[in-house]
Amino acid sequence: MNLSQLPAIAVLSDNVTIVQHGEVKIVRVMHDKAVAGISLLGGHVVSYQPTGQEDLIWMSKAAIFDGEKALRGGIPVCWPWFGRIANPAHGFARSKEWELVEHRENEHGVIVELALFPSEDTLSIWPHLFDLRLVMEVGDELKVTLKVRNIDDHAWTFSGALHTYLNISEITQMQATGMGAEYIDGLQDNKVCQGGDTLELTAGIDRVYTQPEAVIKVEDKVLDRTLHITNSGHNSAVLWNPWIEVATDMADMENDGYKTMFCVESTIHAPTIDDGITLQPNETHELSTIISA
Repeated sequence: MNLSQLPAIAVLSDNVTIVQHGEVKIVRVMHDKAVAGISLLGGHVVSYQPTGQEDLIWMSKAAIFDGEKALRGGIPVCWPWFGRIANPAHGFARSKEWELVEHRENEHGVIVELALFPSEDTLSIWPHLFDLRLVMEVGDELKVTLKVRNIDDHAWTFSGALHTYLNISEITQMQATGMGAEYIDGLQDNKVCQGGDTLELTAGIDRVYTQPEAVIKVEDKVLDRTLHITNSGHNSAVLWNPWIEVATDMADMENDGYKTMFCVESTIHAPTIDDGITLQPNETHELSTIISA
């Protein structure tokens, strides 16, 4: 996606405009430090390109921007649950329209804050009151923080993820470190396995790493750069690539799309909704990821 070529429908400041792609409105950030895009559908980062570099974020060329379907690629917000432990899969936040509530900028970058509030639709899916904020800090690095607040009169429990798709040159020329040794393998009926210190791929992967280090590094040998992913507020890191067998079954991913993407997700993993993080009234939890090259 070339953000600079999308038509502006509103100019908010020298660095922030609203643009349209298909049926989706995108907050476009253009700053000396970086260019970025955040879809209001899903509160979904679709691009982060530091000046002089390739985009760090991967978006599917076949992503469907119809204003209804969750976008393929970028950084989907999975909330109030992660995975298929309830319907819809990965929760409802990634397919709802968020509100732009604040933007500010200085010489170091731009901060954009979006919000999602309860509606009749969300209450029919998950009967709890919440205040959900997504703060994107765009500069020499990208920091995305999901702030979850319980505004109900009773406690509730949630899980979730910042489901980051990283842009890489070639999946077989990628090397990941820092994910830890122990993982739950989604391709082996959630078997608990032990792995090595270094990960290189020759097949698909769907793993929940339960003891990740503070920083996961993804070395891109072709682009000659190393991506650093620093997560917090999580209990695990999900690493995923669908490979060709799954990619060919996805209407919103080109058949060879798996070759240039690799997911490293800041995740609150829970086998059921009740096993997630419990917030009492007025309590807040923050889940974040910082991405840099």
